[in-house]
Amino acid sequence: MSIKEQFNNIYNSHYPKVFRLCKGYFCGDTALASDATQEIFIKIWEKLDTFRNESSVSTWIYRITVNTCLLYLRKSSSKKEIRTHIQPQVVSESYSNEKEEQLQQMYECIQKLEETNKMIILMTLDSVEYSEIAEVIGITEEALRVRIHRIKKSLTQCVQNENI
Repeated sequence: MSIKEQFNNIYNSHYPKVFRLCKGYFCGDTALASDATQEIFIKIWEKLDTFRNESSVSTWIYRITVNTCLLYLRKSSSKKEIRTHIQPQVVSESYSNEKEEQLQQMYECIQKLEETNKMIILMTLDSVEYSEIAEVIGITEEALRVRIHRIKKSLTQCVQNENI
């Protein structure tokens, strides 16, 4: 399989997950998530020939995604954005107004989490296997389960406080 075919397979199978993870990091901002996703796939294309199969491709992609999103968040105030007329494929999600409000509250609560916990919950919401999340984070699956439980409890309290 050529690098181009390998990249196309990666792009087609991972674009929606990467986009949703970025959207979670950027509090639901689809434009910013789309920009970051495009940058992530450029990095994947540039680095694909150096991937050593020491972890799964999806674990490698999650690491690139998280690192890129964190860089975006750190640089957001000083970064100059250049808009192009070419728009990448955007995952469309439509919700009712009430559901959209709930999602926005959840995104706001997720933003208040410490970075590692934010990464854990966003990957969990994206149905990533616990074994893969544990590998990305560098903790045991048992420790991960405990953290996820605590994160969910914290988010529940945060959302309930927002609704008062």
